[in-house]
Amino acid sequence: MLFPTTDFAIFFGIVFIGNWLLAPFPKRWRVFILIASYVFYGWWDWRFVFLLAVSTVCTVAGGRLVHKARDASVRKAWMMATVAAELGLLGWFKYAGWLSVNVDNVLHHLGMGDPIPLVQVTLPVGISFFTFMGLSYVIDIYRGSLEPSPWLDVAVFVAFFPHLVAGPIVRGSDLLPQIRRAHRRDPRRIAFPKAAYLIFGGLFKKVVLSSYVSSQIVDPVFANPHTHSSLEVLLAIYGYAVQIYCDFSGYTDIAIGCALLLGFRFPENFNAPYTARSLQDFWRRWHMTLSLWLRDYLYIPLGGNQGSRRHMYRNIMITMVLGGLWHGAAWTFVAWGALHGIGQCTGHFRRAKRVARGLSPQREGRGWVAWERFATFQLVCVGWVFFRATSFANAFAMFGRLFTGWAQPSPLVNFAVLLVIVVGIGSQYVPKTWPLRAQEVFSRLSVLAQGAVLAVVLLVITTLGPPGVAPFIYFRF
Repeated sequence: MLFPTTDFAIFFGIVFIGNWLLAPFPKRWRVFILIASYVFYGWWDWRFVFLLAVSTVCTVAGGRLVHKARDASVRKAWMMATVAAELGLLGWFKYAGWLSVNVDNVLHHLGMGDPIPLVQVTLPVGISFFTFMGLSYVIDIYRGSLEPSPWLDVAVFVAFFPHLVAGPIVRGSDLLPQIRRAHRRDPRRIAFPKAAYLIFGGLFKKVVLSSYVSSQIVDPVFANPHTHSSLEVLLAIYGYAVQIYCDFSGYTDIAIGCALLLGFRFPENFNAPYTARSLQDFWRRWHMTLSLWLRDYLYIPLGGNQGSRRHMYRNIMITMVLGGLWHGAAWTFVAWGALHGIGQCTGHFRRAKRVARGLSPQREGRGWVAWERFATFQLVCVGWVFFRATSFANAFAMFGRLFTGWAQPSPLVNFAVLLVIVVGIGSQYVPKTWPLRAQEVFSRLSVLAQGAVLAVVLLVITTLGPPGVAPFIYFRF
């Protein structure tokens, strides 16, 4: 079920009413929200509801077995078994087909024919997100930072529909206490102005900005870069940077806003990523819940920045390559992750050299800040080419065309495309106080005036947006 649809509007209206009517009855509320979340997930294909249920059972059982074990080695064994089971489900649905093709290609080149049967597995929506949430729950119990919760609470935690298919990745320590206190929520304290700002702002990002730049320049150019000019290719690359940001941050804004209307708070997932001064800074701002997850459950267990510099670089590369592979079963995603890993290692090396010379880690001054932001954005866009490309040939065709088609006409470049790209990137430089002021002004309006404002905004979105709504990019991750 897509957020910007009539189906979801009706669904959410029913859930909103049921959520607050049943709030004083904890068990009934949990059952209602769980059923609603399974309906939401099963809207695409009801069969995948069983996968979500199996993943939840693994999470609940694994957490309890880890907690009950008294011997350290047994605790670790149960934790590892649960992690293996969860990753096994993820691996089968997400990587089995890709691995079978690659192994078969290698054997074919070695003259062994085609002995591996090609596996075609349908990728369930959101499997990477709820798998990572389940893993964090069990690992936190193993580490002693989280106590097991009743199975119904854990089931709601894993399946809660606002975050289910594309995040943010919410941890048990964040959401489970809110579920336990769900009966204490007060509907009079809903942060409605903030929720409205997030939901309608997210809709505008997705339906208007992302959809427009995708259909007008990104998709046509990436589909056949050889037939387009260098200017069109350059703006398609910048356009994809805008598309993926508006698409993904738009989704998480809507998710966080919907959760607020239900009385729950999710962690922030984006913080003006295109204002970053380095790739390390970019990952502190982009998909922050994934970045923190990779740091806490992969990078630090590998050793983090402890030990020699070489070991730290190794840990960064492993983390980023696996983070790239998490996004999709393709070598282009591996290359994207490796590029960010190399960039981060280079940044660490440069900062360490400056510190060794008695200088600050980064140069200061407006000129240097502007240059670092510009250079970082270009590197991020280079990475986005691999992320978006259907193959390495497609990616290198995009790069090659940047240098060979400046004399060609550029019919896809127009004022509207340029405006969307400027707005998509420039909006991240808007001071954070501006949205807060807008929310404050909105909160002072009467209920009738607030409804009128939102109706006008919705009219603008539906007027400027294309017919129909494309699936969110991160649904396939």
